[in-house]
Amino acid sequence: MSTTTHLAVDLGASSGRVVMGRIGPDTLELHEAARFANGPVDLPDGLHWNLLGLYENALAGLSSAVRQAASDGTGAVSIGIDSWAVDYGLLRGESLLGTPFHYRDSRTERGVQAVHQKVPFEELYRRNGLQFLPFNTLYQLAAEDLLNDAEALLLLPDLLGYWLTGQRLTEATNASTTGLLNVHTQDWDTELMGQLGVDPGLFTPVAPSGTTLGQTRESLTGLLAGQRLPVTLVGSHDTASAVVGVPLSSRDAAYISCGTWGLVGLELDTPVVTEESRAANFTNEGGVDGRTRFLTNVMGTWLLSETLRIWEQDSGQPQNLPALLDAAAQVPDVDVVVFDVQDERFVPPGNMPERIAALCAETDQPAPTEKPQIVRAIVESIAAGFARALDDAARLAEKPVDVVHLVGGGSLNALLCQATADRSSRPVIAGPVEATAIGNLLIQARTAGTLSGTLEELRELITRTHEPITYRPRAT
Repeated sequence: MSTTTHLAVDLGASSGRVVMGRIGPDTLELHEAARFANGPVDLPDGLHWNLLGLYENALAGLSSAVRQAASDGTGAVSIGIDSWAVDYGLLRGESLLGTPFHYRDSRTERGVQAVHQKVPFEELYRRNGLQFLPFNTLYQLAAEDLLNDAEALLLLPDLLGYWLTGQRLTEATNASTTGLLNVHTQDWDTELMGQLGVDPGLFTPVAPSGTTLGQTRESLTGLLAGQRLPVTLVGSHDTASAVVGVPLSSRDAAYISCGTWGLVGLELDTPVVTEESRAANFTNEGGVDGRTRFLTNVMGTWLLSETLRIWEQDSGQPQNLPALLDAAAQVPDVDVVVFDVQDERFVPPGNMPERIAALCAETDQPAPTEKPQIVRAIVESIAAGFARALDDAARLAEKPVDVVHLVGGGSLNALLCQATADRSSRPVIAGPVEATAIGNLLIQARTAGTLSGTLEELRELITRTHEPITYRPRAT
């Protein structure tokens, strides 16, 4: 068969979807079969994910997609799951203990202190290669009340894979974000777990992307039109799948996977674990095919979406983002305020315009007051954060970076793309917006034998089938 159809379950921090991909040597066609909302649930003990609702919606989307594929005469071949990193579910037997916490929950603050009292961050970085993020899994576990009751821990995409198949494995790219994987051996650091008082027996074996986890359970055949489909481990950390879906023009090109967060970095063959990279807060996360994703987290469109949410809440009216971006583009450059998007006050949900105004007051800048001014300030500040991260990545990896590929939802924001080109003094090639789903689907297709070759060869298919938009830096 020259083409095959695969199903990607792509779960983001604000929405999830099921995407059908028709893949062949010269074919890369995507169709969104289902989309559903996602977000934090505020319970008395903190922020949680509605994971059962996500699973229910994913099953409904898979059911619809399988039937659509059958009606098209192709039939679905496999399923792959990707999601955000670091969050997990605890199991006792087959039962889920509690509702998984959201990484933005404030409990992680006490976890950071507890971990660093046992193992200083400098030593952690030498072992796991990860930038400091207060919500990394190892910090969450230090604040976890149910840990002693658990028999197993699965990161969220692996937990959904277990519910689909009954099989338990931990996919490597997501394991690398926990802080408990050794960056040099790419296996669980049981010595570190012992130092932190975490039972290594909680963790399942680490498996590379491209591994077949198992077939969907017999009890799901009714939902899946009588079929049992293989579930393939893709780059289950959504950024890992997104990087597969970046049509990198060279090994010296940088990428920005821009959504709720902006992940800014390079694809390398080996990690960079130096004092300079630690001080710059750069991370070495696992990539597909053993590559290293050398990157740093920059606040992304979360600032913008949370601002719109507050305005909608205050006014009771939906906000027109395209119109606001058009108006923001007309704000004179001399009136644009730039602030530090990495300030910790912007991490939790809340009133972002008020927080921006407070930060501007602290830094002796006039706070933007009108909506177009606020939107422009947010966009330019995100772009400034991206530009600093790109310069740091090039310096730390000792690589020239002459072009930037920006993928994900942020690639649709022309104002942000142009601002990133201007502030970084590098061309920005925007697209594809569906990079995460594309990366997920390409690994499934390669595992099924429809495609073959290296990541570079897989990316050539993206270049042939998806036309990007190039933004060139302007003299300002």
